[in-house]
Amino acid sequence: MSDPAKEPEPKMAADPKKRPLAHGLDSIATLVTSVEETPEPIPTVIKGNIPPWINGSFLRNGPGKFEFGESRFNHWFDGMALMHRFHICDGQVTYSSRFLRSDSYVQNLEKNRIVVSEFGTLAMPDPCKNIFAQFFSRFQIPKATDNAGVSFVKYKGDFYVSTETNYMRRIDPQSLETKEKVDWSKYIAVSAATAHPHYDREGATYNLGNSYGRQGYFYNIIRVPRGEGGADGADLNGAEILCSIPAASSRKPSYYHSFAMSENYVIFIEQPIKLDLLKFMLYRVLGKSFHEVMSWEPQLETVFHVVDRRTGQLSKTRYYTTAMFTLHQINAYEDNGYLIMDMCCGEDGNVIGDFTLENLKAAGEEMDKFYNSLCTILPWRYVLPLEVKEEEPNDQNLINLLNTTATAMKTTTGVFCTHENLYNHDLLEYGGLEFPQINYTHYNARPYRYFYACGFGHVFGDSLLKMDLEGKKLKVWRHPGLFPSEPVFVPAPDAKDEDDGVVMSVVVTPRERKSSFLLVLDAKTFTELGRAEVPVDIPSGTHGLFNEMG
Repeated sequence: MSDPAKEPEPKMAADPKKRPLAHGLDSIATLVTSVEETPEPIPTVIKGNIPPWINGSFLRNGPGKFEFGESRFNHWFDGMALMHRFHICDGQVTYSSRFLRSDSYVQNLEKNRIVVSEFGTLAMPDPCKNIFAQFFSRFQIPKATDNAGVSFVKYKGDFYVSTETNYMRRIDPQSLETKEKVDWSKYIAVSAATAHPHYDREGATYNLGNSYGRQGYFYNIIRVPRGEGGADGADLNGAEILCSIPAASSRKPSYYHSFAMSENYVIFIEQPIKLDLLKFMLYRVLGKSFHEVMSWEPQLETVFHVVDRRTGQLSKTRYYTTAMFTLHQINAYEDNGYLIMDMCCGEDGNVIGDFTLENLKAAGEEMDKFYNSLCTILPWRYVLPLEVKEEEPNDQNLINLLNTTATAMKTTTGVFCTHENLYNHDLLEYGGLEFPQINYTHYNARPYRYFYACGFGHVFGDSLLKMDLEGKKLKVWRHPGLFPSEPVFVPAPDAKDEDDGVVMSVVVTPRERKSSFLLVLDAKTFTELGRAEVPVDIPSGTHGLFNEMG
């Protein structure tokens, strides 16, 4: 339990983008199989030591039910949201879980079939209707789902679960009871928002939402003021749009999952994963699900839109790079007139649609083939010069920082940026990385040294990684057959260093039923302190957070 974390020796990469081909991968079908909820807290078995200073709840979200009656969801993202709570107090841990009582869940349950369309599943017309009613139902405007299974988020001190539509659900973080449905469009003129807001040190929350009208399609930077929470109902009053960024193509806007934020700027990344709005309007007629009207268009550029988060002013400089996609950013900060952005990036945006349940339930050679077809996600750094003078010559590197190999060159159409690889060759042995986390409370939007992530030697993360950016050195927690969730850093109360604290992750395995556990690592040494074993099945999840209030 106290074995030292592995520290691979850095190597020069022969090909810095390709991981080794995999052979003999475990089947992970049981990790995407429906489970029962555990609404009342149950005790766990503690192995090792859970530090007594940890007091609060580790909250997790993700899909947990994949069928109703004879109808089954097609995509992993479609499963009904299952919320998890690990309550930690005085070295002991209890576990509970509840399905989100969304309208989608309730309606599907009542009809015993899928009646609300999700990201990868198109709900079929009611078979009890006559043929004419079924035909005309295909021309009805589809309703957005409130199956908020991506993450837990906070606004004005209240907890919500969120997805990528205009709906969230307020949640009681102690009981996991589902509260009221919240519609962003009732507070502000947007039709959707991300499940990955950012928080400033004054207590305000920032997000990104889209809108569409006669003037075109816009990406909107949203600010929600601070609040105390605890009110009788959801409160997003005071939400405002700081800036509206016009899409490069109103007919084919970009898909986005998150955004970056530094101390003074919000950065929207317009990437070449495109949503065809015409096909979207007709997708029921065409018999296509939402993810099938998205396309990866690598002939297009990726554009970084930089917005002053205090004035809402959009930078006149057009920063761009070659086609790439990103789902999650690591951190962003400013340094001597430069904006530094670290993010997890890939070179094939088709990967989003690939996580179908059919692919995830493959076995043997088919699983190996699926994994080997996926692009490797790697940490990249872009550096943007915040002041670009007209007299600057073209095709000359504008970056004068000594500690980066990233470049930015003025061109006739803006500033063209190339990235620095934030890794050595040893990372490829762990399959690249995703689900990055940092010491967010103290180092978000500031210069930092460490980040934590899942290594992807399998379709789902099969290791935990700690990256030291001084030398790009890795520490690794990895055990065969174990699949850890997104690592969440919790700072120690007396922390002096950036990595004084613990990293938490929920570990699941397809090899043995009812063998999941909450893992607690010493963040500095990356060795195991303890685990809390849970006597129920837990499926693979998405995102979560630590709630100090319990």
